[in-house]
Amino acid sequence: MSLKQKEIIVLTADEYEDLEAWYPILRLKENGANVTVVASDNVNRLTKSKHGYPLEADKMAAEVDPTEYDGVIVPGGWAPDKLRRCDNTLKLVKKINEAGGLVAAICHGGWVLASADIIKNKKLTSTEAIKDDLENAGAEWVNKEVVIDDNLITSRSPADLPAFMMEIIKYLA
Repeated sequence: MSLKQKEIIVLTADEYEDLEAWYPILRLKENGANVTVVASDNVNRLTKSKHGYPLEADKMAAEVDPTEYDGVIVPGGWAPDKLRRCDNTLKLVKKINEAGGLVAAICHGGWVLASADIIKNKKLTSTEAIKDDLENAGAEWVNKEVVIDDNLITSRSPADLPAFMMEIIKYLA
């Protein structure tokens, strides 16, 4: 499916989960989307994964105009704990959500959605480790490989990436 003209953000911070950032980046690019890697303002432009793999941000969160994007993807790992401490990151996730753009998160990425205050009364999934956090933020947590609730697409772990990306690409197309 062609995603030409689609502008997508993939967020990054140190200790991102390698596959949960790179698999979406590569799948989106091979389908024609323009991918902008965005780091939260509280980290360096060059981030390193949990396994030391570098990912250089194209922009910092403060430099992003969310109205120019069709969606945002939040990879997991430990990066979401850093991402959710950046006001500009939370603002861009919230603005994209308010505009009806894609908001996708996998694994611990749900922390960012909770901190952006966009999951109340939404159905979603994540790693089971943050189930209580998401429920306490008002979400209904479901243990499935991919959960879709309007513009929100969530998954649990790297094993769910094929289903996660299939739904993201379908949504964007």
